[in-house]
Amino acid sequence: MADPLSPFSSPIYPVGVRRLAAHPNPALALLVGRTGPVTVADDGGRVTGDALFVRPGISHCVSFAERGADVLYLNGIVFPFTAPLAVAATGAIAQLAARAIGGEADAIAELRARLGLATAPLPTKMAAIVRAIESDPMMRMSQTELARRLGAERTQALRRFKAATGLTFRAFKLWSGLQHAARQIEAGVLVRTAAMDAGFADTAHLSRSFRALFGLSPSAAIAGLDQGGPIVATSSAHENTRNSPVHPRRCTP
Repeated sequence: MADPLSPFSSPIYPVGVRRLAAHPNPALALLVGRTGPVTVADDGGRVTGDALFVRPGISHCVSFAERGADVLYLNGIVFPFTAPLAVAATGAIAQLAARAIGGEADAIAELRARLGLATAPLPTKMAAIVRAIESDPMMRMSQTELARRLGAERTQALRRFKAATGLTFRAFKLWSGLQHAARQIEAGVLVRTAAMDAGFADTAHLSRSFRALFGLSPSAAIAGLDQGGPIVATSSAHENTRNSPVHPRRCTP
């Protein structure tokens, strides 16, 4: 039986810096610039727009206009576009994206519904596991516990988890813990405290994971919070220069 309500979170984080180092998003991400366009680039090219949907799992770097951007992670949704890296939001989707990035719950739900048409809902047992991991990163659910909850052999349970969520069991737990730590840091919690609360071994472990999956260090993220502020909508046309190669190192801080 499928769970009718998604157990996945949709966190929004401020990005007050001008550039992010090369990193892969574990989940479908929406980036909206505050005062100008956002550009994502990899070895194959670049995509620029006021609001971009970025494919997960592709290492890329990001550059922003002044005052940075905001990012919404749409966890659990399969990238619904054919573009190899990213697409610029236009029309009604762009308007919906602007509302969603502003934190409107109804807009986030509608955006998830529109983008998630090709994403199968999770079976009830799997949804309960996702909720448990996301709600308590300190729980550190084991592979044995995962298998018990799914009523399956361990290897089969791990395969089923990756097929359902798009991430390995280990990667999903890391990503959930990292999101928890990011929320703590944004709220003003010390990095070492955030690391402990999110289940990381120590501050160094959190810092390595933070940079690997967000493209910046916790200290840079904290410094960038001073650049926060209300989102300023822009109307510039988006640009897609996928056939113009740009090396990620060009926009590495």
